[in-house]
Amino acid sequence: MQTPIILVALLAVVIWGASPVAAKIAVQEMQPLAVAFLRTLLGGLAALPVALAMRIPLPASRSDKAVLVLSGFCGFIAFPLLFTFGVALTSANHASLILAALPVFTGGIALAWDRRLPKAIWWAGCGIALIGEVLLISGRTGDTLVNASMEGDLLVLASNLFASLGYVAGGRLQRSGYPSSGTTFYGVAMCALVLLPLSPFLLSDVPFGAMSAVTWTAVLYLAIGVTIIGYVMWYWALGKGGIERIGLMQFLQPVSGVILAWILLAEPVSLAFLGSAALILLGVWVALRAK
Repeated sequence: MQTPIILVALLAVVIWGASPVAAKIAVQEMQPLAVAFLRTLLGGLAALPVALAMRIPLPASRSDKAVLVLSGFCGFIAFPLLFTFGVALTSANHASLILAALPVFTGGIALAWDRRLPKAIWWAGCGIALIGEVLLISGRTGDTLVNASMEGDLLVLASNLFASLGYVAGGRLQRSGYPSSGTTFYGVAMCALVLLPLSPFLLSDVPFGAMSAVTWTAVLYLAIGVTIIGYVMWYWALGKGGIERIGLMQFLQPVSGVILAWILLAEPVSLAFLGSAALILLGVWVALRAK
């Protein structure tokens, strides 16, 4: 696999790694529904004029248009809604760790879609990385679980399914020749236009004038950094490098997420975390060697 593909996928994962932290910051001053809504609405309103200016065409075939709708709904409506409500009920650290299941969901959906099985080295890499994830979760101290709840964990876990299905759909569009920018821009713009009429109802209680600059930065990061930049890079990497292989890079997402939670939210990082991170890195490296 070419190094640029891995680097682009890695950068997307690092950008996404900050999403639990940004969402946690945003829900401290806003309702989760408003955060999820603004994330898609602002991202879509920013993406649509860019797509039109770049003259990006819509998918030509009816089947590709259906895949674009599926990708957009999963990635820009279902996932943000479940994820933001989940983060509001759990810690950023915990949400980051639960997102470690994304590569398993993504790879499994991609393989089922294509009706094929991966090579043994892929399974070996997944196994090593999952061991790292198990140690990462079991090695966390009780202090990090104070703000976590079973309801929040389950909502974040459920969001994984929609995110992974959206990734696979977007990756297949890229693989069929449709640009990742089109999948992202038109996907989020379509969802934003659908949600726009609901703005008076969903944003009526948002204290826009009282919101801090930190909260606005978190919302804009979710709308532009995560929703647009991250998705464009990720769909491109999935299409070029293979969904089941590049999807494994998401094993690194909890690593960056926990580090950012430690820096920005003062959530502690233990020695067990460092050992687990090493296993996760090793597992990704082994799995990426699969042809």
